[in-house]
Amino acid sequence: MPNDCISYQKSGYFSKLIIDYLAEKNELKPLYNHFPTLANFKFQLAEKQANYNSANRKVLVKALEEQYRNIAVSEETQFNIQKLSESKTFTITTGHQLNLFTGPLYFLYKIVSVINLCKTLQATYPEYHFVPVYWMATEDHDFEEINYFHFKNVKIKWDNNSTGPVGRLATSGLEEVYEVFAKDLGVGRYADELKKLFEESYLKHSNLAEATRYLANALFGDTGLVILDGDDPKLKQLFAPFIEQELVAQTSFQKVSETNNNYLSSYDIQVNPRAINLFYIEDTIRERIIFDDNRYFVNQTDLSFSPEELRQLLASHPERFSPNVILRPLYQEVILPNLCYIGGGGEIAYWLQLKSNFEAFNIAFPMLLLRNSVLLTTEKQVQKADKLGLRWADLFSDQQTLFDQKTKEYSLFNLDFTAQKAHLQKQFEALRLMAEQTDKSFAGAVKAQEVKQIKGLENLEKKLLKAERKVYAEKLERIIQLQNELFPNQSLQERRNNFSEFYLESGKTLMEKLYQNLDPLSPNFTIITL
Repeated sequence: MPNDCISYQKSGYFSKLIIDYLAEKNELKPLYNHFPTLANFKFQLAEKQANYNSANRKVLVKALEEQYRNIAVSEETQFNIQKLSESKTFTITTGHQLNLFTGPLYFLYKIVSVINLCKTLQATYPEYHFVPVYWMATEDHDFEEINYFHFKNVKIKWDNNSTGPVGRLATSGLEEVYEVFAKDLGVGRYADELKKLFEESYLKHSNLAEATRYLANALFGDTGLVILDGDDPKLKQLFAPFIEQELVAQTSFQKVSETNNNYLSSYDIQVNPRAINLFYIEDTIRERIIFDDNRYFVNQTDLSFSPEELRQLLASHPERFSPNVILRPLYQEVILPNLCYIGGGGEIAYWLQLKSNFEAFNIAFPMLLLRNSVLLTTEKQVQKADKLGLRWADLFSDQQTLFDQKTKEYSLFNLDFTAQKAHLQKQFEALRLMAEQTDKSFAGAVKAQEVKQIKGLENLEKKLLKAERKVYAEKLERIIQLQNELFPNQSLQERRNNFSEFYLESGKTLMEKLYQNLDPLSPNFTIITL
């Protein structure tokens, strides 16, 4: 079995910003508080305890009790909800969209990362209590991002119209999706479990928020996971003063823009702030709030408000204001006694834009931890890799690079002409010196001849490589076939495949192995054989 480790930095699947963050580059240190190490949590604990408004705990617990009122709650989750009222209880949080049937595999990895980090922290800091939280992105309105999942090579899609927050979207039409999925699953013990899970989640709950809560609770409830819906009037009331500041002072635009310009000019910017980073929401609408000519307008509608009218609306209906991607993290940290946010590379990238904004609002900035990334394999695939002499690093390689590298390894000849090209360049260096000492007009002719001969060697190298590929075509095809199985569309498995594909074969063993193997503080890909 291949036993080499693949670090996130060397995997080829993360941006320069994330690679530099993981390397703790000095130029990025102003963008985060404490780097996520076990020892650093003691500093984060002290800061959050001093900064967090303890009065929010009572409101948070009451809101969670109401959100869970129509669902069977495990003793572990109920215990954690009640513990949130105590001053020494803190959360570790991840967030995710309401993807149909969890969407890609990394939904599981995010939540298991949160659960396992809480276990590690509990053992290290036993005087505190740590609660894993999944924040449901119920207020998102991009339905096209969440209305499907891939099962094997089939895209199972929910055709519906949605213009408002997806959490409030009725689950009508999912009966047809269930029929398609059930047929593709076939028969068998685990197939029946998956059918029942889909049916209980989506066909017996009226909206997508309730369906997703049921699904996540069914998968993780026995671990004590707490599932939170931010689309809640009580919780929005806690955030109302920050909403008002955003409407009046437009703080976020100024602070995030400064961060982008001062620290992130050499990186790809994940998100750009707007003048006002809030939406107006109702059941079928979520549109930007725009300030112009001393009035507030709701984009794509006839709604408009004077400053005083909008303040009155905020006081009476805070639930009609929804933070965008810039302000949602602030909302989360206002209402939760949170220490650390666990997210994917894209999420951590935009969180790194936000620290100065948190400081402007006087809210403690959480630690930022890259979620675990996982490659799931079968015993058969591992045996194939062994037989082909592959390391995991080989399989993570770019496909063309892997193709060429293995051709050179298998060939009986040396297909790398680097030495010959270096020797040729040395000879031409001598010719250049001779030309300079005799007739400098020859220098151009010498350079042209050098370029021609180097190009000739490169062409010969390519032809020999192509010829050798034909000799080892069958073996190379097996390598590429294995890589395609593990990296669909030459991308990470976790970004495409749905958990049901693996649960169908392994059942609860899948979840057990995730709990056993995922170490949130490890900087390496986790490779699990099912």
